[in-house]
Amino acid sequence: MFNLDNKIALITGGGRGLGRAIALAFADAGANVAVASRSRDQLDEVVDAIRAKDRRALAVECDVSESASVAQMVNATRAEFGRIDILVNSAGVAYPEKITDVSDATWDWIIKTNLTGAFYACRDVARVMIEQKSGCIINIASVAGAKGPPGLGAYAASKGGLIAFTRVLALENTRHNIRANVIAPGYFRTDMNSAALDDPDIGPKIVGRIPMRRAGKPEEIGGLAIYLASDAASFVTGEVFFISGGEMAQ
Repeated sequence: MFNLDNKIALITGGGRGLGRAIALAFADAGANVAVASRSRDQLDEVVDAIRAKDRRALAVECDVSESASVAQMVNATRAEFGRIDILVNSAGVAYPEKITDVSDATWDWIIKTNLTGAFYACRDVARVMIEQKSGCIINIASVAGAKGPPGLGAYAASKGGLIAFTRVLALENTRHNIRANVIAPGYFRTDMNSAALDDPDIGPKIVGRIPMRRAGKPEEIGGLAIYLASDAASFVTGEVFFISGGEMAQ
């Protein structure tokens, strides 16, 4: 029930961090994977790693904040593989600032990347999945979308919006045999978070708020993503799965 043999997965933000970890986990589970991001070098490394697992892989340069770029990504994936069974929206950005200091440009950048970009991908891929009469969508949000930590107003708004959006997406598409769920991570050691975690003043405070007293490792998200993408989760849709080392239990 947990294998993804010959499934076709498309992962935005697949060149690094949690997106990369999920792409490799899916390949281990038997999926063929298209990875998308703005950085070709990172994509090529992930594609090589997937192919080393004897799975097919495709690298697609894409700026998720641009509708036309997302449409091209979806078309390229469908042209290469013929279908899209799984979509993971992992592309994301953050910039810590108090709300009163956030500029229009920063707000627009974060919302367009984290929320509007996921909307573009979900809309275009859902159309493909409706034709197929099946599909699975996993949106990567954050505990910030539920807790609203000070200093991350724009990021929290984007991720909270993504959680609400995914619930609507799930309810609108159950009749098409499409499932949509959210993984909401806490602090993981990724490129986005490493600087804060390694800061001698900030890092201990972050870890101190996590009951397990450590940040997550990117590979620790793979099992949950495989579960949600597999037949084992066939009765699961519109749900939010926190993976935070106990942070959300407080």
